[in-house]
Amino acid sequence: MAAYGARSRGGRRPTLEEVAARAGVGRGTVSRVINGSPRVSDATREAVEAAVAELGYVPNTAARALAANRTDAIAMVVPEPETRFFAEPYFSDMLRGVGSQLSETEMQLVLIFAGSDRERRRLAQYLAAHRVDGVLLVSVHADDPLPDLLAQLEIPAVISGRRSAEETLPSVDSDNYSGARSAVEHLLARGRSTIGTITGRLEVYGAQRRVDGYRGSLRDAGHEVDEDLIVAGDFTEEGGRRAMAELLRRRPGLDAVFAGSDVMAAGARQVLREAGRRIPDDVALVGFDDSAIARHMDPPLTSVRQPIEEMGRAMIDLLLAEIADGRPAASRGLDRQQVVLPTRLVERASS
Repeated sequence: MAAYGARSRGGRRPTLEEVAARAGVGRGTVSRVINGSPRVSDATREAVEAAVAELGYVPNTAARALAANRTDAIAMVVPEPETRFFAEPYFSDMLRGVGSQLSETEMQLVLIFAGSDRERRRLAQYLAAHRVDGVLLVSVHADDPLPDLLAQLEIPAVISGRRSAEETLPSVDSDNYSGARSAVEHLLARGRSTIGTITGRLEVYGAQRRVDGYRGSLRDAGHEVDEDLIVAGDFTEEGGRRAMAELLRRRPGLDAVFAGSDVMAAGARQVLREAGRRIPDDVALVGFDDSAIARHMDPPLTSVRQPIEEMGRAMIDLLLAEIADGRPAASRGLDRQQVVLPTRLVERASS
């Protein structure tokens, strides 16, 4: 038997017709075997696979994609500046999950930043040319026009984190509401009574849900919600510093803080230390994400774990299903799929 990768006589690449002749089947049957169709008997599949190995046949994936009007590529679009992407563990964890799931396929991943107007115009042209089979949207704001553009172009898309309760795209999210509740319930159980919170950008639905969870947990425990203990941040370390300074100005006697991200918690910790507040003796601190930042802080940060890598894998599964169906679910009159993954509190020394 010839070694795998051998050429047919004359140095040519063997053709599909030659594989069919060697296996004693039709060209269409060979194509079905190569494309993994289940509508082939085991005996026929074995005969075709033996012919493929003997002739060293390698499928022309480019031609196959062209014939199917496919690019065999998907885009991960991040409508944020590159600096934020590389500074926040959320994005690297998401990319790791996406990459690991996509490695099981023949699809290629294209990473696109769209944080500026110029980048957005370039992205619109790129998508209009249908150079990808589908799009993963990460960190999309409520008023972002990108999802509407994708719908107009009928490009399958999945969004990370819903924009609202009425999200129209298939989405993958973590249970932000329950995660925030678990953080505040933990602080209350530790005897903390004046609990502030540093929110993310409130145009982000996930940040809204974390504030809702904070409020709900306090109310269910019989505490009034003090609006002065709620300060908006922006998911950045500097935003955490500014918000923490404002909380201390408004309520200098607070004894706990729930930050809407580990990055903001890191900024809050710096301000607390500069103000002479010990963690957790004077002020308990809890974050959200359970990123590497949480594990390496001093003291280590109690944080709500959201399964970011798993979210990335789930996004790929949803998107590949959309692509396989040919058109986005919404254009086919089907219900959108909303996947919400559970969160859990990881307790450490900061609380």
